[in-house]
Amino acid sequence: MSDIATTSASAFDAAADTYDEDLHHVEIAEELVRGLQPTSPPALVVDVATGTGFAAFAALRLLAAQRVVGVDISRGMLDRARAKAPHEDPHGRIEWRHAPAVPLDLATGSVDVVLCASALHLLGLDALREWLRVLRPGGQVAFSVPMAEDFHPSPEFRRMVESHLSVPSDADAAARIALDAGFAGVSAGILAPTSAERRRRVFIVRAQAPL
Repeated sequence: MSDIATTSASAFDAAADTYDEDLHHVEIAEELVRGLQPTSPPALVVDVATGTGFAAFAALRLLAAQRVVGVDISRGMLDRARAKAPHEDPHGRIEWRHAPAVPLDLATGSVDVVLCASALHLLGLDALREWLRVLRPGGQVAFSVPMAEDFHPSPEFRRMVESHLSVPSDADAAARIALDAGFAGVSAGILAPTSAERRRRVFIVRAQAPL
């Protein structure tokens, strides 16, 4: 694990107990999933940097996903997700993996949907190339990325942000992140928080792996 990844894992371990108190994370995860329209319940959804599992649980409720893999490098976050699972996932359809986001331990072309809420700016562009690898042709991806105007991280948090991924200032720039990585059918919109005290708008980007 790189020094940045180790720092990130430690930071999120420390934040795990209070992470669910920030309802903006819930809003982002729900919006990512709600905007997807698979033609049938996806056989496999991967929630990258799953945190405490908001998007993974939403994939069960809103997409009727048959199987979900939630991946995160923070053991503390995964412990919180597992604690919620008996209520949110009573049939045990989610597999929680303590693992890096790149590479994913999944076969090429085996995934129907990739989700990534509130983490791409910490993972960098290699993550998008990995999503393209694991997605089947026509598979869908949905991710969020901060809006530059509202992105004011602490010095400690900024050190975890990947320098080669620029935080976008408008929807066109957000969409280009996916387009430049090779995705098709890209759309991007703004999600303004309704529950957070401070303004933290984000871009919601959805796209497809080429057919």
